[in-house]
Amino acid sequence: MPSALWFAEGSYLYDVVDVDGGSDNDSSLRPNQLFAISLDHPVLDPKHWKSVIEIAENKLLTPLGLRTLSPDDPEYKPIYAGDLRSRDGAYHQGTVWAWLIGPFIDAWLKIHPHDRSTARKFLERFPEQLSEAGIGTISEVFDARTPHNPGGCIAQAWSVAEVLRAWSKTA
Repeated sequence: MPSALWFAEGSYLYDVVDVDGGSDNDSSLRPNQLFAISLDHPVLDPKHWKSVIEIAENKLLTPLGLRTLSPDDPEYKPIYAGDLRSRDGAYHQGTVWAWLIGPFIDAWLKIHPHDRSTARKFLERFPEQLSEAGIGTISEVFDARTPHNPGGCIAQAWSVAEVLRAWSKTA
């Protein structure tokens, strides 16, 4: 992966480079960068894996998935509620997406390949969600701050699928 994507000051990947075709880079801390590690054929130099995963764990990870934006960002919106415009404004500005726990665990296991029991702990709160918003399923999104109220669709296939895949992987 080209070094132009590495945000050295933050020790993670830029979210966007060459914003609007210019020379500006967007240093927003988002979970997208985990795919550079989590995929079967990682594209990020392994020397950067640990710092990316640590910052994601410290700033994006919640008990129900990953925030879509760091709480340190001025654009961060921790609550997914209100009218359509308010919800749309929060959707990718901090709202927690449950399905992102799968790529996070995949990336985390790349640097901790023999510690499935700790990886399983990232999934501890999901079983209680099976009776929270919709019986036997997991919601699409959650608020980014405690108590992480569910939002969006009450039954989201990709939330269920990624939690089940990660559950199986950490068994």
